[in-house]
Parts: sequence; structure tokens; C-alpha cells
Amino acid sequence: MKTRDHAEEWIPTRQSLLTRLKNWDDQEGWREFFETYWRLIYGVARKAGLNDAEGQEVVQETVIAIAKKMKKGAFKYDPARGSFKAWLLTLTQWRISDQLRKRQQVASRHPDLAAKTDLMETAPDSAAEARLSQHWDAEWQNNLLQVALEKVKSRVSARTFQIFQLHVVKDWPVERVVQTVGVGRAQVYLAKHRVSALVQKEAARLQKRFAWH
Repeated sequence: MKTRDHAEEWIPTRQSLLTRLKNWDDQEGWREFFETYWRLIYGVARKAGLNDAEGQEVVQETVIAIAKKMKKGAFKYDPARGSFKAWLLTLTQWRISDQLRKRQQVASRHPDLAAKTDLMETAPDSAAEARLSQHWDAEWQNNLLQVALEKVKSRVSARTFQIFQLHVVKDWPVERVVQTVGVGRAQVYLAKHRVSALVQKEAARLQKRFAWH
């Protein structure tokens, strides 16, 4: 599966994008949708205990399921009935359960393989589903911050962003940043304050911009 490091991969879904996806021939809309959500789906699938191949299968099957619903007109934008975020989680959980059932089928046909493999239950119990939901919420919010960070990156100098990334994101102590980048302590604190403020402002803007999340 080809991957692309675009900030847009993590933004909440806009109503306009959902509307565009109903057009089966809107390849750009579907590309944007896939790039927005595949990592979120994949990451949660891996946290549920699936391997790389199974996680990729969950992504593909989830997107296919959404595409089919869109094509048939079965999906209607109605925030009153629940958020897209919750709906996408439900679809992802179903696809994860599908992969777990496939594991059990393989295990039943190959007992020797099953004995060497730490297989999960066929379907997650309520506790497992609750944990998965928590992972989903955490990843969703984290992705929003990543989008904001990527957008802010283009608004500051490369050195300012490097300082922020080393000190705040990677949690390097001030002295290590000073020695590595070759700047003064004041510049480190200034970069931290400036970029942090911009990221918080951008995250708040994104949160308000998308009505359905």
C-alpha cells in the first residue's frame, strides 16, 4: 500500500467531502477520503492485535464498505443520528471482527499453526470494544493536532520548527537543543512559545471548522 505524509490525512470529515463521495466518479474526493482516514483505521486495527497484512485488509474493506453505501445512497448526512466519527469506528470494528474470524477459521484447519500463534477471540468482547473506542478517540484527537502542526510548519522558519520539534515533540532538554542547533536558550524558549501558540490556535480553528466530528 502506498503511503503519503500529508497533514490532510488526519482532518475530520467535512460535510462537503461526504457529499462529494456520493458521486461515484469523483476520484479526487475518494483519494482525499482515503488519504484522510487510512492511517487512523490502520492504527486502530493494529492496536486491536492485528498484524500488518490484516490491518491493511481492514483499511481496504472499510473503505470499500463505505464506497458501497455511498454508491447505493444508503448514507445520508444527518448529525442528529450520530457522528461520522462513531459510524466509521463501527465499520472499522466490524472489519476487525472479520479478520479475527478468519484467524479462527485458519486455526481450525491448521491446529499446529494455531498452537504457535497467540490468537485473539473471534469477536472482541465488550471490554475489548471499549478499549478500542478509547484508542479511536485518542488517535482522532492526536491526528487533529498533527494536522495543526503540519500546517504551522509552513508558517515558520525551518530553524524555528526544528527547535520546536526537538524540544517539544522529541522532548530534548534545552541545553541539548542549544548545542545541536547552535542557538541561544532564549531562542529555544521563543520557538516553543511561538509554535505552541500557533498550533493551539490552528487546532481550535480546525475543531470549529468541521461541524460533524
